[in-house]
Amino acid sequence: MARILITGSTDGLGRATAEALLDQGHAVIVHARNPGRADAVAALVGRGADIVIADLADRAAVLDATRELNDGAAIDAVIHNAGVLSGPSLLPVNVVAPYLFTALLTSPTRHVYLSSSMHRDGRATLDGLDWDGGSMTASYSDTKLLVAAFSAAVTERWAPRVLANSVDPGWVATKMGGAGAPDDFDLGHETQERLAVDPDLQVSGGYWHHGAQQQPASGVRDPDFRARLVRELAVVTGVALPER
Repeated sequence: MARILITGSTDGLGRATAEALLDQGHAVIVHARNPGRADAVAALVGRGADIVIADLADRAAVLDATRELNDGAAIDAVIHNAGVLSGPSLLPVNVVAPYLFTALLTSPTRHVYLSSSMHRDGRATLDGLDWDGGSMTASYSDTKLLVAAFSAAVTERWAPRVLANSVDPGWVATKMGGAGAPDDFDLGHETQERLAVDPDLQVSGGYWHHGAQQQPASGVRDPDFRARLVRELAVVTGVALPER
């Protein structure tokens, strides 16, 4: 059985993923933004899940969380599920936090990043981005393109020892997606579960939707853009992505 960290797991797809993996007998680390939100996963903690609390918009809190996690039992996989839809914290939460967890957590051999079909409307540019979140300089679509490109960059650097994939979970009925979202909720979390724990699914560098690989936007496929993205994130965070 694997030990999996799931960011943004107090509700929606993150919580459903945590519940499903616990049902399968895996060890799960749930994540909450603050102590108040931790109450929402009390039932999962009662079932044996561990918990980490960190505001992913706060870079210092993310760094503290990575140190806490590295001091604990080894983590086999990370599902980078946390995300926000709008506001100046788009880049810190949707891109910088996954980057830091990837660069600093020492034991995971699988990373799964939540992207979106909306990444196809994103801009493959790094110009003028405020990575600290002081102002809103990127759209949700931009951030989902960036995180999918980063996933592909991790594959280039770390495969086959570490597997990395990005997932479009579909437009499902969550707080972010809205009650009227038309896609199947269960299909919205099953792919990332398989990518995190299925021993027969030894694949990296894919962009997935409902169990099948798809071709992502051209910016995700551009190796020069991916390399520039990794260099930019290393500079703005002061944390380099290791050569493994």
